[in-house]
Amino acid sequence: MNLSTELFIILLTTGLMMIGAEIFVPGGILGALGGMALFGAVITGFRAFPGYGGYIAIGIVFLVGFVIYLWIKIFPKTRIGKKMTVSNDLSTSKAADPTLVDLAGKTGQTISQLRPAGYAMIGGRRVDVVTRGEMIEKDTVIRVVRVEGYRVIVEKKQE
Repeated sequence: MNLSTELFIILLTTGLMMIGAEIFVPGGILGALGGMALFGAVITGFRAFPGYGGYIAIGIVFLVGFVIYLWIKIFPKTRIGKKMTVSNDLSTSKAADPTLVDLAGKTGQTISQLRPAGYAMIGGRRVDVVTRGEMIEKDTVIRVVRVEGYRVIVEKKQE
């Protein structure tokens, strides 16, 4: 084996390993270095195997595609893959409480300091509320400005 063949094998395996390691170390640096190593393997392949350089370039493209396909299909089913991927879907999740929407425009009283979040009694019910940034003291009359999902936004009621 000559130096060009050894360099070709080293660049090819290093490039594939770096692209695979990109999954564990996100940021794009390893993937970019892996891509450059594979590009170097293509150039070295032209030199190491003079009559087959074009076939080597096409082969590397298909090899990278095949490795990525296997990575997507097999990796999530491995023990490490199961730990790294999300296995739950949102089909069992709940939407915002529909009864909170009815609180818009109602008044209540704070039962804790709002700094800017805290608790208030609105319509005989204890509700987790938030202000638009201001602090409101305990036992202050408040008004619900709007409801966004589970966020009940309040302000001090003007007298």
